[in-house]
Amino acid sequence: MKTAEDILNEKNRDIISVSPDITVLEALQVMVKNNIGAVLVKDNSRFTGIYTEREFLHNSAKSGFDRERVKISEVMAEDLICARHDDTVPELQDLLLGKCLRHILIEKNDEVIGIISAGDVTRADLVDHESQLKSVSWDYYENWKWKKK
Repeated sequence: MKTAEDILNEKNRDIISVSPDITVLEALQVMVKNNIGAVLVKDNSRFTGIYTEREFLHNSAKSGFDRERVKISEVMAEDLICARHDDTVPELQDLLLGKCLRHILIEKNDEVIGIISAGDVTRADLVDHESQLKSVSWDYYENWKWKKK
């Protein structure tokens, strides 16, 4: 069964992070440049938060929010949720759904090795189901017909 580390290896993408001192606009530019929906905030060698499209949406609705002046550290989400590198796709789905998350950090040996999204996990699940279906012999079902009443 596919694990979080397998998903990261298939993505083959480095962790994109920003300094807590940059503005929201600068963080958004990093996100757009890298075609990502979330960016981690890293202070020295430690991840301290995450800023996502969802945070930007909520911030934008607030009166007086100025994306060119507000520092990312002022509006980032600080409650980082992690999963283990050997967690399976069903375990990741349970965590994402149970906590209503879109992104989770993946840890191995107490170190963050990547970030995966709900979309990454969904894709991994669909690919797994597709390969299972391809391995099924449909010969038995060829002559299976429903009887009409």
